[in-house]
Amino acid sequence: MPHIIVKMYKGRSEEMKADMTQRITAAVKESLKLEESTISIAIEEFSPEEWLEKVYMPDIVEKPGQIRKKPGYDPRSKK
Repeated sequence: MPHIIVKMYKGRSEEMKADMTQRITAAVKESLKLEESTISIAIEEFSPEEWLEKVYMPDIVEKPGQIRKKPGYDPRSKK
């Protein structure tokens, strides 16, 4: 505990994902006063075409009480 799932677009390098994982681990460890061994992190990658149906709607729109940082975009909006 805790287990963190990061959902993002496909295409970032392994180096970028490793750096992000290290930074999230450090932030969680410090802010929650935990041992590093208690933290796990997973990455789920999606194509832009999948984002609305598989991430935005089920994880953001349908769970407003769980969102701690709202996105500044809405893929349902036409620009």
